[in-house]
Amino acid sequence: MRHTELAFTGPATFFKAPYRPLSDNWQADVGLLGLPYDFAVGYRPGARFAPGALREASGRYAPGPEGYFDPQTESYLLRGVALVDAGDVDPAQLEYQESFQRISEAARKLRQRVKLPVFVGGDHSVTYPILRAYDDLDELHIVQLDAHLDFSDTRNATRYANSSPFRRAVEDVPGLKHITVVGLRGLRTNPEAYYAARSRGHILIGSQRVQENLPWVLEQLPKGKKVYISFDADVLDPSIMPATSSPEVEGLTYGEALQVVRRTLEQNQIVGFDFVELAPNLDNSGLGALVGARLLAEVLACWAG
Repeated sequence: MRHTELAFTGPATFFKAPYRPLSDNWQADVGLLGLPYDFAVGYRPGARFAPGALREASGRYAPGPEGYFDPQTESYLLRGVALVDAGDVDPAQLEYQESFQRISEAARKLRQRVKLPVFVGGDHSVTYPILRAYDDLDELHIVQLDAHLDFSDTRNATRYANSSPFRRAVEDVPGLKHITVVGLRGLRTNPEAYYAARSRGHILIGSQRVQENLPWVLEQLPKGKKVYISFDADVLDPSIMPATSSPEVEGLTYGEALQVVRRTLEQNQIVGFDFVELAPNLDNSGLGALVGARLLAEVLACWAG
């Protein structure tokens, strides 16, 4: 780790970790893989630029040799954890099937090399090919932090948009048993998708419920399961996350979202994490990328702890 460098110097890698392409033979505790694909966005594009922006922003949070010092507990977080930047999956642009195949293959390779694979999108459609790489698990649960359900069967005759990754995943991943969605809101909810998710037994929690009774929400999260966490940037309120394709007002605060992630991490076996839908071109201040990088750093620290 190049922690002695200034945040903006040197080649940009996630948290200034060493770059190791998946074509090489290596092992690590955590591997971060960029997925610069946003050809499935239905509104404002730009998420293809997120892996690069998050690499640059995460330089501010490069951990030292002892990790991060936490003044609340007076202890070090992320001590001794080996991080690797596994590079990017090169998309095939408008050939979504080829792009998704490349993502699935890369996700399988990353799972073989690390204890915690972290995927940085890209729009939310990439979660579907990632989850295809988990088809070997007998049981898989998902905690999805998102303003939108992303469970539509089709959108404008398109079945593989960023509105549909979890609908396609429950069709193709045999072990995917359950999804808990936290942060739902907005006036554009697809009723067919809503009732389809409800009929399958998914837990659907709106942002207002989080704001009114966060302890109750935390009790609804899985316990003792193999869990994949999918974090859509638009679950956060636009005041702190303006850089996203489809922002929705009255979103979660950073602290509320982090508590949901932490509780999920603490009481389950986490098999993967993705952060998607950051569109840095929509935010001249760079705030969205800094918030996203801080979130990834805290996820890694909590997982390691």
